[in-house]
Amino acid sequence: MTVSPSDLRDVTLPGGLRVVVDPLPHLATLSATLQLPWGTVVDPDDAMGSAVVLHEWLQRGAADRDARAQADAFDRYGARRGGGIGRETAAVNVACLARDAGAVLPLLAASVMCPRLAEEEYEGARLLALQELAGLDDAPAQRLAEAAVRARYASAHGRSAYGERSHLERLQAAAVRRLARARLVPGGAVLALAGGGDPDALLDLAAAAFAGWAGRAEPLPAPVARPSHRLHVAGEGAQTQIAVIDDAVPPGAPGWTEQALAMAVLAGGMGSRLSTEVRERRGLAYAVASSVHALGGDAYRFSYAGTTPERAGETLEVLLAELDRWRAGVDADELERARSQLRSSLVLTSESSGGRAGRMAADVHRFGRPRPMAEVLAALDAADLTAVNGFLEGRPRPEPTVVTSGPAPRGREVAA
Repeated sequence: MTVSPSDLRDVTLPGGLRVVVDPLPHLATLSATLQLPWGTVVDPDDAMGSAVVLHEWLQRGAADRDARAQADAFDRYGARRGGGIGRETAAVNVACLARDAGAVLPLLAASVMCPRLAEEEYEGARLLALQELAGLDDAPAQRLAEAAVRARYASAHGRSAYGERSHLERLQAAAVRRLARARLVPGGAVLALAGGGDPDALLDLAAAAFAGWAGRAEPLPAPVARPSHRLHVAGEGAQTQIAVIDDAVPPGAPGWTEQALAMAVLAGGMGSRLSTEVRERRGLAYAVASSVHALGGDAYRFSYAGTTPERAGETLEVLLAELDRWRAGVDADELERARSQLRSSLVLTSESSGGRAGRMAADVHRFGRPRPMAEVLAALDAADLTAVNGFLEGRPRPEPTVVTSGPAPRGREVAA
């Protein structure tokens, strides 16, 4: 069944929580994403990692239920929980049968309205944050991505999304509770609901579950980008990781859709330009990718290659050349393949209630409103070859920041 844009609900409750509902009446399930307007950018300067620990601690008991009782309460309805935290947002997710929404949504609400934050549960949350940070040691690509964000931003956005080890090792529960008091408020938060059930009834259930939750926190800091530079982060291993970071069009700005299509030509799969030129034809890198990321009102393109120290210089040259050639335009066949890829990805994701709820929450954060699927697909169809190549022609020559990590590159120079 096709849902028209008018079926979307977008309501702000009296306390400040924004509730968006995308009905999928053919589904028996309901997915909820509660997106909170804080992440690691709000960590105190002397307690980096507080937001990561708080996100985990929130899920370890609420109201009169300890962690075990809270888990049992969700399990009683077969509800599945999840979530995650980044630099600007934290999310708590739950999926259940639509018929159980009246019982499950209050459990979700309790986790943020009246979390227990019990002392006996704190150490487990802190140690888990330390373990996740330690996991970066075995994830060189993710470690490079973290270094690239640090190189991009002079503001708090450049902090690690995992916290700092020395801070986490000495972090006290009192500091995390202070952050909770300042940030666990509904102003700027979004509850996205997607799946079965009457949309107006779901709004009523959400209003009842979150009744009495009120307040607004200080706004997030604005991102501040650094000037372009080159940096090498020494590390062990047999591979050198390369990141190229340059400016991109932010969400909602003119050219956003054209950029998405052009990026799919550049890096949208095994047949993309980067995969073909860097990996397949020259065998320079075992992995290559490029994607656009947005924080606040800023956006950047993160292009990545993993290679050997001996071939790092040549790999970077070819990568930069392809990023520059991208500005010369795409051809009709490339554009249509890119359009098909993006349409397929959007439609497949939207078939899942969890994917739809997550996309709506992300849309509110990025665009200020949930975008109906029909609108997004129509924008993709409307961007023709002239529009995409006009966008690319107007893009400035990249002045990127280049970050390498791992063994020092050998041969051609990479990092100054």
